[in-house]
Amino acid sequence: MKHFRYLEGVSTLVLDKALCTGCGMCKVVCPHRVLTVNSRKADIVDKNACMECGACANNCPVNALSVTPGVGCAAYIIQTWINKDKAACGCGKGECC
Repeated sequence: MKHFRYLEGVSTLVLDKALCTGCGMCKVVCPHRVLTVNSRKADIVDKNACMECGACANNCPVNALSVTPGVGCAAYIIQTWINKDKAACGCGKGECC
């Protein structure tokens, strides 16, 4: 999702390719297409789109992915949606969420 951004470089998503079996569950469950599978291994293709929901890590059968849900921007974005407030990201338009 090209327009889904809050802060660049804050995602806690980590992939251990040595553990990855290439099952593709991470790609299936990721709501923002952060992951893909190439040559029987997962790849992070857009780490800054990660909202740290934890779906990839929770569905990885070999624990090759880890993420600390809510550390980055996911918790803030969800609260913004619930409270119907504008984003405090600095863009002034609320376009990042």
